[in-house]
Amino acid sequence: MRRMSLATAVAAGAVLLLAGPAAAHVTVDPDAAEQGGYATVNFKVPNERDDASTVKLEVTLPAEHPLTSVMPQPVPGWDVKVEKAKLDTPIESHGEQITEAASKVTWSGGKIEPGTFQQFPVSMGALPEDADQLVFKAVQTYDSDEVVRWIEIPEEGAEEPELPAPVLALTPAADGGHGGAGDDAADDDAGNGDDTEPAAAEGDGTNDTAADDDGSSDTTARTLGIVGIVLGAGGVAFGVMSRRRGTGGSSAA
Repeated sequence: MRRMSLATAVAAGAVLLLAGPAAAHVTVDPDAAEQGGYATVNFKVPNERDDASTVKLEVTLPAEHPLTSVMPQPVPGWDVKVEKAKLDTPIESHGEQITEAASKVTWSGGKIEPGTFQQFPVSMGALPEDADQLVFKAVQTYDSDEVVRWIEIPEEGAEEPELPAPVLALTPAADGGHGGAGDDAADDDAGNGDDTEPAAAEGDGTNDTAADDDGSSDTTARTLGIVGIVLGAGGVAFGVMSRRRGTGGSSAA
């Protein structure tokens, strides 16, 4: 049993060892974004060689879905270049006709050492609304002059290719549209409408306060009236008693 367990462990280790390098390929992070919006995509590049460093990365942007805005984030130690190409069919963006779009982004001058990886962030958009994914073909170059082309397109239901291209999945926008600011504005308007109701309630509260003041005034008036009646009654009683005393004194005389 011990020998069988040992053999099983060795076999499992061998499988993991062989699967490790195959799984270490250029990917995008996050691997999904909303249609019609903008996203910051990190191209994650691991170094797969023990005796060479990655010194260059080229990412080709999908020509069938041109992106009007492509802005790489500076990466310390690396130079970045964005190439543009003429569009066969101009597209409209924010009321303007766009005749060219970014076609390739290249990073060079840096180094990804063995056993490490590097991320290259790019802000891009607007993402297409009529596609469910974007494929970015990538070329990785080592300082040993080896070139690895991550350009094979994965197919649903099929085994992953040996050199898969990075794929960004596109999902429907959560709010059913692509104008987040407009939706926020609508929410704000709704909020302002809600705020109107508390204002009205506060107005009612003011009226209630006035009514309370009127009630207090009535109570005070009633109290003073009662006190006046009591004092008046006391005065009458005092007068009657005085008269009686006076009458009694006269009789005695």
